[in-house]
Amino acid sequence: MPKKAVAKTKGIKEVKEVKKEKYFEAVGRRKTSIARVRLYTKKGDIVVNDKDYSKYFPILRLQKAVISPIEELSVADKVGVTVKVQGGGINSQSGAVRLGIARALVLYNPNFRKPLRKVGYLTRDARAVERKKYGLKKARRAPQWKKR
Repeated sequence: MPKKAVAKTKGIKEVKEVKKEKYFEAVGRRKTSIARVRLYTKKGDIVVNDKDYSKYFPILRLQKAVISPIEELSVADKVGVTVKVQGGGINSQSGAVRLGIARALVLYNPNFRKPLRKVGYLTRDARAVERKKYGLKKARRAPQWKKR
């Protein structure tokens, strides 16, 4: 029997049925972006920060990057995905979401590991911006040298 959640609003009690849906959770990272992915075992849409993924990532290349692990394994009709992503720009966010979805798919079915590894979706891209050093204008750019 599902648990009941009780919410009080100015003396009125609301009783809502709370269903426990099975999901697999994974984290994907890219540059400064962090994506927390939940892969549900029921068919559903891909939702990123409470928006449809095609609205959140307006560029077609980024949309394809996000759904590529699901399309690679042909499981679009079996799973639903919700994502909370923060930090970085939309390019690094889409990379973080792709890695998170791929990791969650491996938790869902360990047999997916080999095909996802083969196409490179389980590899964390560790490249990030190098820090600025003192005495320099940027990470490596030195001030202009003047002889006279």
